[in-house]
Amino acid sequence: MDVQKKVTLAPGAWRLAEQAGSGFPAGVRRLDYQSPADGADDWALLKTPAPGVSTWLVCIHGHGSRGNQLYIRPDLQKFWLPRYLERGYGILTPTLRGNAWMGPAAVTDLDALLNFLRQEFQAKKFLFESGSMGGTSNLIYAGLRPENVAGASARGAVTDLAAYHAFCRRRAGVGILQEIADSLETHYGGTPVQQPDVYWAHSPVNQTKRLQNMPIFLAHGTADPIMPVSQTRAFAAVLAENPRFAYVEVPGGGHDSPLSLGYLPATGDPAAAVFQALNWIDQE
Repeated sequence: MDVQKKVTLAPGAWRLAEQAGSGFPAGVRRLDYQSPADGADDWALLKTPAPGVSTWLVCIHGHGSRGNQLYIRPDLQKFWLPRYLERGYGILTPTLRGNAWMGPAAVTDLDALLNFLRQEFQAKKFLFESGSMGGTSNLIYAGLRPENVAGASARGAVTDLAAYHAFCRRRAGVGILQEIADSLETHYGGTPVQQPDVYWAHSPVNQTKRLQNMPIFLAHGTADPIMPVSQTRAFAAVLAENPRFAYVEVPGGGHDSPLSLGYLPATGDPAAAVFQALNWIDQE
């Protein structure tokens, strides 16, 4: 087994404290820790599960946010958080080095965080639901560590990092895309030309064999200007024969349009059953 998969937070290199403040439900704690990859200081929020529940939901933030996004962003606070709480899941919302796009050091840190939850809270099963950079991170981690991921939901994600880096650089006038390309270079040790093997290994489109039997839900807006739907379509085509895979497009939807998908009734039919991505990924 890869030594990174065994790594955990060193004794004395972490501290748990209650998280106070508006919007934080009871049982949320802040975990401050030092990365086992390089000793960098970082933090995550942990919501302890209901009694007898050993499933944890991992929710990774989008670009520009931090580990508290689930609790302070109004749409996620409204649509996502109540579903997690009613199911009694433990909830892990890591900062993971900020805008790291699940680079190698972030993978090591997440390995350590999951092992910490196993040791300290008897966690047994990890589900992942995130959007944008977080959704991309879900798929990257699932491809690299499928044994740690029981199911994954990714909303508005990309799956080929080298191609996405080029997409960003071609749009020189779009500030957020230049920030994303800069972040990729920072956390991947250079450009795709300089680090081709790292970008290749961390691109989910190259890890589909490891994902063929995993419960996966993808959603994407067809008019997303930040993360092109073409990447999700290509990825979905490869996974089409996976019986545990579902993909939904939001016609004309922008970058944030998939975030509420499955949390609201169909337009004009309030009695219609709401498709729940959590039901899809939470399969044994």
